[in-house]
Amino acid sequence: MTILLATLNARYAHASLGLRYLLANMGPLQDQTQLMEFVIGAKTTEVVERLLARKPRIVGFGVYIWNVEETTKIVAMLKRVAPEVTVVLGGPEVSFETGEQEICRLADYVVTGWGDVTFPKLCGEILHGPKPLMKVHAGVQPPMAEIALPYSLYSSEDIAHRTVYVEASRGCPFKCEFCLSSLDKTAWPFPLDDFLAQMEDLHARGARLFKFVDRTFNLNVKTSLRIMQFFLDKLEANPDDPVYAHFELVPDHLPEALKETIAKFPAGALQFEIGIQSFNPEVQALVSRRQNNEKAADNIRWLCEQSQAHLHVDLIAGLPSEDMASFARGFDQLVGLGAHEIQFGILKRLRGTPIIRHTGPFAMVYDPYPPYTVLATSTVDFTTMQRLVRFARYWDLVANSGRFAHTIKVLLGAQPFVNFMAFSDWIYSRTDATHRIALDKLAKLVGEWLVETGMGREEAARLLASDYAGKADAKAHTAPQPVAAPARQVRHLAA
Repeated sequence: MTILLATLNARYAHASLGLRYLLANMGPLQDQTQLMEFVIGAKTTEVVERLLARKPRIVGFGVYIWNVEETTKIVAMLKRVAPEVTVVLGGPEVSFETGEQEICRLADYVVTGWGDVTFPKLCGEILHGPKPLMKVHAGVQPPMAEIALPYSLYSSEDIAHRTVYVEASRGCPFKCEFCLSSLDKTAWPFPLDDFLAQMEDLHARGARLFKFVDRTFNLNVKTSLRIMQFFLDKLEANPDDPVYAHFELVPDHLPEALKETIAKFPAGALQFEIGIQSFNPEVQALVSRRQNNEKAADNIRWLCEQSQAHLHVDLIAGLPSEDMASFARGFDQLVGLGAHEIQFGILKRLRGTPIIRHTGPFAMVYDPYPPYTVLATSTVDFTTMQRLVRFARYWDLVANSGRFAHTIKVLLGAQPFVNFMAFSDWIYSRTDATHRIALDKLAKLVGEWLVETGMGREEAARLLASDYAGKADAKAHTAPQPVAAPARQVRHLAA
């Protein structure tokens, strides 16, 4: 073996699309190249041992915000025990601020940005000469039609047991300063006929869950309609063997033609991720986010009321100038719109993003270690930010899980943010924990809170009994929902 492409995924179910793109575009070196995927938490010595067992001359690592610390340890050990192996890094985490990172110091070469063309070229030079003189190589962006699509490289096991990630386009035309896509000039589509042919092949091989990673899936409505029609045709032809598709939507761009198509999808077949991030116009202007809030709210309301799509809507706490009152208003507005899941995230300073320009003016303090979460701002102090972090965790356990679908409505009442923050503070005071809380214990605590805030014990018990709490697995598994949908969505649908 000559070249290994390796990465540490967040979990086994995640299959690396980036590595498969590299393998698909290795050209004459493809026969000498193999993938090796690991999961974060793997023992460093075991990863290095398994890498070296393939006797590579080059190891290319995909480096991301979630795996950079562990990958740094692997690279350090690999260079100690096998210094003759050439280490090449790529990925978003090492594409910016390269000179400041220990992992880049340890490696032999770094490819920044697009690697489809540059990585194979670099490998050829390492193997056959002339030896590259520069350590850092800026990735060349080829025409989209010249990039070999990687979908045939998903194995039968990948298709059966892992998420199949796909993309009909790369890039984003918007300039939201907290996002790496703000550095793109536009969005670049892949040739649509070629892409759909690859999707056809994946479906024929048994793929039923397709997760699109496009940043702006509905930017070109004609393209969106063709892709969605592909899935509608599969659903119509095979109603007993359904497909499930996940898309990220621009929230304020939902023309009638797209609505008509979305309305045709049955329950359990479609999920939309919608990034609202903030409803505060002043905050949006500060971070260069263009969004018509009224249209965005109307579209979310329509999707909740007129379609059977599952909605996952994002908010970010810790943006410059946004205080607790502003964030609470945005949160309450989203709850009122009826989104199935509100992903409550805390701002992270991704390397290379323009959000750094607000550090001084808004006293933005970030954790120096990945994932570089904001710790305090001029409007949210450290202690309050920690309360928000715990709120986000308990919200995921109680609301987003779908296991308390009826109880959560009572718990939130007329002031969702205020009421859930009070619950969050209380449950932390009782448990001193945000993780490893068993479901039966969590259900008991929710019941105690309901009683403490004025509900009778028998009424609280009846309310909890109407939910999944304590019996989630049995109810979720017996619900007659499409098997393609992820378990959490099945629980929401069954509620």
